[in-house]
Amino acid sequence: MAEMGMGKGVTAGKLASNVQKKLTRAQEKVMQKLGKADETRDVAFEEGVINFNKQYTEGSKLQKDLRAYLAAVQTMHESSKNLQECLSDMYEPEWYGKDDVDSIVEDTDVLWTDFHQKLVDNALISMDTYLGQFPDIKSRIAKRDRKLVDYDSARHNHSSTNKGKKGKDGGIKITKPASLLERATPVWAQGILSAHNIAQSNLSRNQAEDELERAQKVFEEINEDLQEELPSLWNSRVGFYVSTFQSMAGFEEKFHKEMGKLDQSLYDILVKLEKQDMSGKATGNSGARTSLRAQRSELPRGADPANHTLSPGGPPPIPKSPSKLRPAMPPRPESSPCRDMKPENIINLFDAAAAPNISVTSPTQAVSWDTWEADTLTAPAAPTPAAPTPAAAVPEETPAVAAAATNGDSEAVEMPPGFLFKVTTMHDYAANDSDELEMKAGDIVLVVAFDNPEEQDEGWLMGMKQEDWIQNKQSALKGVFPENFTSRL
Repeated sequence: MAEMGMGKGVTAGKLASNVQKKLTRAQEKVMQKLGKADETRDVAFEEGVINFNKQYTEGSKLQKDLRAYLAAVQTMHESSKNLQECLSDMYEPEWYGKDDVDSIVEDTDVLWTDFHQKLVDNALISMDTYLGQFPDIKSRIAKRDRKLVDYDSARHNHSSTNKGKKGKDGGIKITKPASLLERATPVWAQGILSAHNIAQSNLSRNQAEDELERAQKVFEEINEDLQEELPSLWNSRVGFYVSTFQSMAGFEEKFHKEMGKLDQSLYDILVKLEKQDMSGKATGNSGARTSLRAQRSELPRGADPANHTLSPGGPPPIPKSPSKLRPAMPPRPESSPCRDMKPENIINLFDAAAAPNISVTSPTQAVSWDTWEADTLTAPAAPTPAAPTPAAAVPEETPAVAAAATNGDSEAVEMPPGFLFKVTTMHDYAANDSDELEMKAGDIVLVVAFDNPEEQDEGWLMGMKQEDWIQNKQSALKGVFPENFTSRL
């Protein structure tokens, strides 16, 4: 019980002492503000405190922004990881570079993790260490301010004590007795009372001196330490900022460089995947088109394919050329018969029995009616041939006339490269693909060889319309068409 009472007494004593100090400090500050007591000032130290507060504020803001940046990096890492994993899950095993894509996804995740950890270790931890010293210094500055007030109060107390106990001549001023006891004191005892008062005055002065020395010592110890630490701390901010941001810049540069390599690798893989996909589509379309053409080529004449509508009784009749309504004329001889031909080979061109029946399917294969009339006016008179009967106008060719017509065309029209033979279109054909040739019944088509023989499908030919070739030459439209829609000349 005694120890507990003693402990309570010590605690109460400290509490009373602290309360007394606070009252004394408050009284001293009031006296200083009222101008009744001077205040100890240190301008250099006050500037150091201003710099300290500024440095502490800037550092706290930097720490806050750095934490927000790291949180954003972590969020970006998670978002990137989810996106990359989504790509890996969607990437089918048979696609090009599946293993490489999985490796890139894994390397990307590792790179993000390493980048975030390096920022934490070399930037955030350093920032926390840097700011960790500010709270202690801030509390010591506050303590130094309190001890400065205690020092000023002790100084003023000591000054007032010495001033009140001395007279004008510097001697000790004796206060006259004021109480009844002092007045009733015998004369022989008044000397003893005066000596007692002097002793009390000396004790108060000594206590004031001791208190002043003690307050001055405590203040100077704290003040000296802060006078050294504050300028050093203020100057250290430059090196810390340089070190922190250099580290962050280096980590970011390395991160983006490595990430750029991974992104380029992924881009190259996707480019090759696109080429593979386009190649597969082209192969599939070519195969489908080849199959369709093969089916068309197997259709008999008069059939009803998907892109044509023929009459139930077979192909529609081919309209006759206007030249068929007039007497057919053989081609003009290349040279005079009297010089280059033997007499037995010369035939009567106007002999109806000897004149072959020529099938004229286009203006380029028939002799012009106007040209024929002009020739007959200059030729020697001969018996007028009998008018041909409808039975004699069957559209068939004899080998002699066909050869002559072919020779005549080859001289008049330059054939395209790779020319093979001519065909006439029997039915209309509407092109289904861009590489097919659209034809109308009666068109003359010049058949040419395929640039790549492997591309030729069975039952399909390559060519261009004769009329288009005559007009446009190399710009003529060339395409493939089904052979069973034509008839060879």
